[in-house]
Amino acid sequence: MKKVPSKIFSNVVVNIVLLILLAGVFCAGFAFNPLSSVFDEDGYKPIYNGDKNYKNVSIMINVYGGTEFLPKILATLDEYNAKVTFFVGGCWVAKNNESFLQLVMAGHEIGNHGYFHKDHAKLDYEGNYNEIVVTHKVIRELVGIEMDLFAPPSGSFNNATLKVAKGLNYSTIMWSKDTIDWRDHDENKIYTRATKNLKNGDLILMHPTEQTANALARILSFYKRNGFSAVTVSQNLKGDLTNNSENINGEIHTI
Repeated sequence: MKKVPSKIFSNVVVNIVLLILLAGVFCAGFAFNPLSSVFDEDGYKPIYNGDKNYKNVSIMINVYGGTEFLPKILATLDEYNAKVTFFVGGCWVAKNNESFLQLVMAGHEIGNHGYFHKDHAKLDYEGNYNEIVVTHKVIRELVGIEMDLFAPPSGSFNNATLKVAKGLNYSTIMWSKDTIDWRDHDENKIYTRATKNLKNGDLILMHPTEQTANALARILSFYKRNGFSAVTVSQNLKGDLTNNSENINGEIHTI
C-alpha cells in the first residue's frame, strides 16, 4: 500500500469533495439518533452478527471524533494482537489524514461510515448514494482500499440505504452489542456491555472515547481468557479465521 504525503492527501480530499458534494454542508461530528426499524425489502437485510459457529467477536469502532484517544487504542490492540474494524467518516478522514493513515498502517480493517454523519433514514436514494460513494472514492484515492462494509451513522437507515449499499457491493453492518460509550463515560459499564453474555459472532460497537481506551485492555483480556478471538468484521462474517497483520477489504466494481 502506498504512503500518501499529508499535503497531497489533503489536496486530494479537498478536490474530490468540491467536485462531488454540494456546497454548504458541514460535518455533523458526534451526533447520535435513535435506531431505525429493520427493513427487509427485496431481501436487502442488514447484518447484526458474524458466523455463530465460531468463537470470533468483532470490535467495531465508529470514528468521527475522539482522535486524541486513537493512539492508546492502537497500542492496546497491538499489545493483544487484536484486529478491529474502524468505520470512518469521510469528513473526519479529510481533517485527520495522519491519524487515518495510522489506522491503515496498523493493519486494521477500514469500513465506510458515510461522509457527514447524516441520518440515513431521512435521506432519499441520491442522498444515501452520495454519502457512501463519496467516502468510498476519497479513501480509495488516498490509500487504495476498496471498502465493502457500511455502518449507517447511529444505526439509522431506510429502504433506500439498503438498496444503495447492495448496489455498490456493500454489506450494511449493524451490531449485536452496543457499549453506548458515546453517552455513558463509565469504564465499568463499557466493559460490562462489551463482555456480558458474549456469544459467537458478536459485533460490538464502540467509539474512540477516553473511557473506551481505558477499558479496552480489560475487554480484550476477557475475550482471550474465554477463548474468543478478536477479529475484523469481514473475518467474523466468513468464520473460522484467525488474526493476521493484513488489512482485509473486499473489492467493489460498480463505483
